[in-house]
Amino acid sequence: MREPTMENAPLSPPPQALLERLKDYGQEDAFALWDELSPEEKHLLVNDIENIDLPRIDRIIRCSFHSQGLPAAAIEPVPESCVSTVEERTMEDREKWWKMGMKAIAEGKLGVLLLSGGQGTRLGSSDPKGCFNIGLPSGKSLFHLQAERILCIQRLAAITANEGAGIVPIQWYIMTSPFTDEATRKYFESHKYFGLEPDQVTFFQQGTIPCVSKDGRFIMETPYRVAKSPDGNGGVYTALKSSRLLEEMNTRGIKYVDCYGVDNALVRVADPTFLGYFIDKGVSAAAKVVRKAYPQEKVGVFVRRGKGGPLAVVEYSELDPSLCNAVNQETGRLRFCWSNVCLHMFTVDFLNQVANGLEKDSIYHLAEKKIPSIHGQTVGYKLEQFIFDAFPYTPSTTLYEVVREEEFAPVKNANGANFDTPDSARLLVLRLHTRWVVAAGGFLTHSVPLYATGVEVSPLCSYAGENLEAICRGRTFHAPCEISF
Repeated sequence: MREPTMENAPLSPPPQALLERLKDYGQEDAFALWDELSPEEKHLLVNDIENIDLPRIDRIIRCSFHSQGLPAAAIEPVPESCVSTVEERTMEDREKWWKMGMKAIAEGKLGVLLLSGGQGTRLGSSDPKGCFNIGLPSGKSLFHLQAERILCIQRLAAITANEGAGIVPIQWYIMTSPFTDEATRKYFESHKYFGLEPDQVTFFQQGTIPCVSKDGRFIMETPYRVAKSPDGNGGVYTALKSSRLLEEMNTRGIKYVDCYGVDNALVRVADPTFLGYFIDKGVSAAAKVVRKAYPQEKVGVFVRRGKGGPLAVVEYSELDPSLCNAVNQETGRLRFCWSNVCLHMFTVDFLNQVANGLEKDSIYHLAEKKIPSIHGQTVGYKLEQFIFDAFPYTPSTTLYEVVREEEFAPVKNANGANFDTPDSARLLVLRLHTRWVVAAGGFLTHSVPLYATGVEVSPLCSYAGENLEAICRGRTFHAPCEISF
């Protein structure tokens, strides 16, 4: 540490009012090294503290620490009546929901919400994860694929509505973090928004929250800055409200919001069938789910909290091993089999309700981490909320089963890991699109085994395998390649 000088030592004490406020909340240690700071560093520290909503953060710390010691309500399996399974859906159901969803999209009632606060650190990249190229023949990034799916569904909705009103843009709300915001905006600008209109894409930042020690005190990243971390993907509710985007959605006439995570290479953005199902059921929240692949799969599952209670998500680490293996004798499925894959639908009214409820309850998950600090790596807590924290706030949740191989290709780990890698996601995309092409009457040649390759269908050609006959019937494609107009 530097020796104090006459300029920056006891001659200029901390602002008394600010110090008293810190003392009120037991956080006065933030000024512990004040006498060793330069004038500029003192200014930075004062600014940092003044930008923290101390009453709110204190409430969050106290409520979150208190909740950790409370027993959770007993869990029950999700009632069969709350789940639309793949096998029980008829062609008539799917067609009805597709048309209902398309009508709502053509009327501008659907907004799309992307959770994109993470960097591709585990993928070996410091860029926003949505910029990542998983190695498809087209070289398109995750952002690019999702943008083109929005373009496709806009066009299909206009054709389906057949009212001569033209294409109604789907509003795309993209939640970034302080670490990804600038890079995400520049990426979209440099790629001309992938064909979307710039004014249909809205970026907004999730919040950050101070990291705390095990006794609830702020951890100092430097002598003049409190260590902070993003408030989790569940921070989206507070961020939507504080940025007044929920008001904007109401003004635009948006009634429903399709919400998903950026790292799914097969995500069906603005899925009209799911939207139609959601509207038909008249619920305020819904989630797409996939069946657990095996009892010990490390995924969160939907449960019912307490007798007749709301649906909620329990992380795999919290599920008793005996419950992991329990089988429903009537269905033959695991009793707790419905995996949460971060594909959700909400009403705008419900998003308002959740934002208010979560803020009032102020309960965050405590994630124990090693946090860089003035004392080196300090073991403490990052405070986070999760997107699925919304579900206990509604009694009317429904689950919609999808086929994993058609809608869930997560990109979480670097190539070489055992699962959820760019390579595994790329193969899932190529295999699905190959099945589409063959079903549409196309043929494939390939110089490597077919299980290791395939074709990519541009989202601009087909959203979910439809309308490919004119492009594919009787034609032969050499894998790997991209099929586009």
